Amino acid sequence: MELNQVKEQLLKLQSRLSAYAHAMESISYDGQTVAPKGTAENRAHALAVLSEEEYLIKTGSETVALLELLDNNKAVLTEEEKRMVHLMLKDIRRMQSIPMDEYIAYQELVVKAEDVWEDAKRNNDFASFAPYLSEIFETNIKFAKYCAPDKAPYDYWLGEYEDGLTMEVCDEFFAKLRERIVPLIKHISASEQVDSSFLKGNFPVTKQEELSYYLMKLMGLDLAHCGLSTSEHPFTTSLGSHLDERITTHYMDDDFASSMYSVIHESGHALYDTGVDDKYLYTLLDAGVSMGIHESQSRFYENLLGRSKEFVAFVLPKLKELFPSLKDVTADALYRAINRVEPSFIRTEADEVTYCLHVLVRYELEKKLMAGEIKVTELPEHWNKLYKEYLGVDVPNDKLGVLQDSHWAGGAIGYFPSYALGSAYGAQLLSKMAAEIDVKDALSKGDFSKINDWNREHIWKHGSLYRSDELLEKALGEKFSADDYIDYLEKKFKDIYK
Repeated sequence: MELNQVKEQLLKLQSRLSAYAHAMESISYDGQTVAPKGTAENRAHALAVLSEEEYLIKTGSETVALLELLDNNKAVLTEEEKRMVHLMLKDIRRMQSIPMDEYIAYQELVVKAEDVWEDAKRNNDFASFAPYLSEIFETNIKFAKYCAPDKAPYDYWLGEYEDGLTMEVCDEFFAKLRERIVPLIKHISASEQVDSSFLKGNFPVTKQEELSYYLMKLMGLDLAHCGLSTSEHPFTTSLGSHLDERITTHYMDDDFASSMYSVIHESGHALYDTGVDDKYLYTLLDAGVSMGIHESQSRFYENLLGRSKEFVAFVLPKLKELFPSLKDVTADALYRAINRVEPSFIRTEADEVTYCLHVLVRYELEKKLMAGEIKVTELPEHWNKLYKEYLGVDVPNDKLGVLQDSHWAGGAIGYFPSYALGSAYGAQLLSKMAAEIDVKDALSKGDFSKINDWNREHIWKHGSLYRSDELLEKALGEKFSADDYIDYLEKKFKDIYK
């Protein structure tokens, strides 16, 4: 077979696998949104069958031979083809390390765990979820040892979400944040506090839904390719390719800002996914390169843009139109209220300053669990202790504590540090962007076109072509540093809290 024919086989293989991914992601999305409560077993069965087929395709002798042939001829491959082969071989070697029956059993476990977690959170019943969570952590430790026996299990999973990330890197990053954020929190605590009482009230869900679609359109999302639903915990997913994107939110009728910023956050994810170059359709390059880069986009739109003076002033008339109780609120009052700093229980509701401390709690707990230093049954105790130590709050129950996030139920061990890294990536990207275009002027007009064009050119269109560190360096013209992020926080919040 000629090399051009082999390359064609590579594209066909990826296209076939994207169809399996579409089916599995659709089942998962359905389970977290509209599926009836009694259908988890049915979804688990379907995912087990599809997972087995995917496993056999990826680890089959024909696939391995195809990729090894291409890998041995790297010199004549394009940059895109080399990256596709690299990513596929990495994935296949990981799957080859895990026995098929254990791989399939884990897919079933996660489906059931997500269903149990929803009920456990609703009923404040950690004990019912603990056995599933214990099995998830045990399986992740076991799989990490299969795939990378020379690495600490947690280092392996951190690297799966952000290539090259380790506990050593995280420890250094979080230490730098704490060094300057803790004094900032003390400064804020000693300052006159912000009134945000008007953010609570009666905000009909139908009006919040109208706001959601308004924001999605304003930000430049193509609603012909991006749908909106509701779920217990907001998330974004692509179904098979960037042509079918889904985001979710969670409405509370006494708090419009919660869903408003959830939608802006998830829309940031969706803009990244749908912005991948069409030439990568149905290939492994048709996705964001890492969760850190993904969170850089979601938190970029949610916080750096969405909580800016300019955007808040622009969107206020729409908020007054939808919610009459805000009719006397000024742009400055809304800006200050939206940016109120107050230690709290819920990560997704946290302000920009204390947010990384929420992530740090989860990182510290994952590190201990993956090292076998604590047991899952002890999680609530350790969670509450760290929240008291880092944020100074007494967690009243597990619903507002250890059960609040969906990530662990979905098996996403090692994901959380990506949120903090993404925030820092985003601040450095904004500094670079603002040197080239007038971001404040664009936001004051509600015009995201130039902002989106910049992100599309520097981040989105490349999909998974480059490693995250390579992508950042190409976009920034320099290596990543957390300094821009910390400088941004200090400047913004010392201005609000004088």
